[in-house]
Parts: sequence; structure tokens; C-alpha cells
Amino acid sequence: MSAPMAPSRSGSYLAAFFGVAVTIAFVAFPEAAFEASLAGLRLWLDVVLPALLPFFAMSEILMGLGVIHAVGVLLEPLMRPVFRIPGVGGFAVAMGLASGYPLGAKISGRIRRDGLCTREEGERLVAFANTADPLFMAGAVAVGMFGQVELGAVLALAHYIAAVLVGFAMRFHAGGRMAAQSGAPQGGLFRRALDALVRARQSDARPFGQLIRDAVTESVNAMLFVGGCIMMFSVLIRVLGDAGLIGTLAAAAGRLLPWAGLDPDLALALIKGAFEITIGAQEASQAAAPLLHRAMAASFITGWSGFSVHAQVAAMVHGTDIRIGPYLLARLGHGILAAAATGLLMPLMESRWTAAETAAAAGAAAAGSAGFMPFLQVWGSVTVMGALLLAAMLAASLVLHACRRVVIIRIR
Repeated sequence: MSAPMAPSRSGSYLAAFFGVAVTIAFVAFPEAAFEASLAGLRLWLDVVLPALLPFFAMSEILMGLGVIHAVGVLLEPLMRPVFRIPGVGGFAVAMGLASGYPLGAKISGRIRRDGLCTREEGERLVAFANTADPLFMAGAVAVGMFGQVELGAVLALAHYIAAVLVGFAMRFHAGGRMAAQSGAPQGGLFRRALDALVRARQSDARPFGQLIRDAVTESVNAMLFVGGCIMMFSVLIRVLGDAGLIGTLAAAAGRLLPWAGLDPDLALALIKGAFEITIGAQEASQAAAPLLHRAMAASFITGWSGFSVHAQVAAMVHGTDIRIGPYLLARLGHGILAAAATGLLMPLMESRWTAAETAAAAGAAAAGSAGFMPFLQVWGSVTVMGALLLAAMLAASLVLHACRRVVIIRIR
């Protein structure tokens, strides 16, 4: 893997200036910094930690056991021709879609470290596999923030349509190059999957107890970093707001939004959402703008995901040669496509909404404002959704493999 590029002279000056300015802001507004840090800690402790920690640990265990390698062989007929990523990336996609940021990036980084994909394939995979989870969009955003149960289906559908489009577009990244294949595959698909499992387990060779210990230790360390990012960016947004910088940026952005057909009152939400996804979506739900515009803004923010998530992704792929630039461009495209899809889907589905359903949603929002979802409900729902997504991808891959074999037989 190539060594990381040294920062430029101007980049070093800019980073130092920004660091000093932020530190001064923290000192100037200590009470605001403490309150924002506490709010970020509660969000991490109540929602993020219980939702993600089990999946972080299980992904490490399954990788060590060779299960992900076997799944990769089974998904190869789907993932490589359609998205130009290795079959093992299908597991990262399924878990990323079901569990949300930054699990897809964590698995993608591990796949690259183990040499199971090229740098270009890793960049495609990170751009595709790192998405928001449906429980965040349907529970936290639609119900908890907007008080609209039905909006969850619109946001989730738009988000995943945009994710698939981004994944397909990324197949052309780096000229569409693919890793060289070492000859034609030998044996049946399931036999090759079992062989891959055995080879991976023999290569790892750690005792099961050590495998669990390493998985839990690494996962807890990763979750601590995620929590630190959430707290730091919560504080950053708060102190920059108290210092007046957020308002200045929002005023400038407000002059540009009418050119995009959006209400200028959404500027503050978009600026905050550029930094942190949850705070931005909350601000969008409370903006004095039409519901359609607020939903489109929340959809863009969810697709973009914020610098807080980007920092988490950068940490998850640290130690690899995967570049963050293509990922950031993909996130920007994801946000734009998700907002456009929301604008198209909302008028089609909004006519079905009723006042009774909206009132029920508001009641659910009031009841679940503390943590949005209990731990067991979150864990169970994500587990089922991840399993269903993986099963659907496996079924599609097997169908494509069978069709390809039929075509080859007919040609012969």
C-alpha cells in the first residue's frame, strides 16, 4: 500500500489556524461546550452504542471465522459484474444498509487490509456500503423529529434508491478497472465458498477465545472513537453558533437556496447538517418551510451524513490506501440524489396520509423522544433487516450464477 501524502505547507497553516480558533471558542463558551458535549454523550450512550457495538464485534468474529469470505464467493456473481466490487463486499453493503454509519466503512477497511480487494474496489465499496440505517430515518427523523410516520418510508426509499445509483455510478470510478482474476473458477459455487471459509480460518488460526477478545476490544475502541466524534462535533456546532459563524454561513447559503428551488429558511439546517447529521435533521424538521422542502433538506443531510461521520469513516479505513476524496464526492452525490428522489416521491405518497395517522405519529414522537428506540427493539430490528438484505442479495447472486451457467451450456 502506498504511504500517505505529507500535508502541504498551506494545509499545515490552515489546520493549525483552525485548531487554535476552535480551542479559543471552546474556552470562550465553556458552559455551551459542556452542555453540547453532554448532549452528544447521551446520544451516543442511548442510541449509537447499543445499536452498533454488537455488529462491530460480530463482523470481526465472522471475518476471523472465514464466514465473510464464504459469503463473498456466493455474492461474487452479483457484486462484481453489477458494481465492480468483490463478492465479499456484499456483506459490507448488507450490514451497512441495515446498521448504518460507520459499520460499512469498518468492514470495507478490514476487507482492504486483508487484501481481498484493490484500492479502487475499496473506494467503490466505502462509497456504496456506508449509508444511514432505516431505523434512524423512520424512527429518529420521521417520527421523533417530524412527527410523521409515513415520512419514514419516503426518506428510506429515497435514501436507498440514491445509494444504489451511487453504487452503480462508482463502478466507473478509476476507469472501471477490476482486479485481475486468476483463471476460471474451479468447482461449484458452494464448494468454492466452503473452501474459502476453510482457507480463511486456517490463515487466521487464532483460538476462538482470543478471536472474541480481539473482536470486543477492537470494537469497543472503535465505538469510543465514534462517541468522541459525536461529542466533538456537537460542541463544535454549538460554539460556532454562539460565536456567530454558523449564522453568517447560513445567511450566505440562504441567498443561494432559492436558485435550487428551496426555502431560504432551510439554510441553517443545511449548514449544521454539513457538520453533524442528527443536529442538521432536527433543525430541518423545525424550520419555517413547507414540509416538502424540509423533507428534501433532511434527505440531503442524511445522504451527505456530515463531517462527523466522515471523520469516523476516515478512522475506519486508516491504515489502508483508500482515499477519502472519492468517498466525499459520492456522499455529495448521494445527498443530491436522495433530495431529488424525495421531491419526486413525496407528492405521490403524501395524498395517502391522514390526520389521524399524523396525530398518532406525534404521540409516538413524544413517547420516544428520550432514546427513539429501546435497545432490544433496535438490535432485533437491525438483525432481521440485515439478514433479509443479505438473503435477498444471495438469492439474486445465485439466480445470476444459474443464468450464466445456462447461457454457457447453450453456447457449448
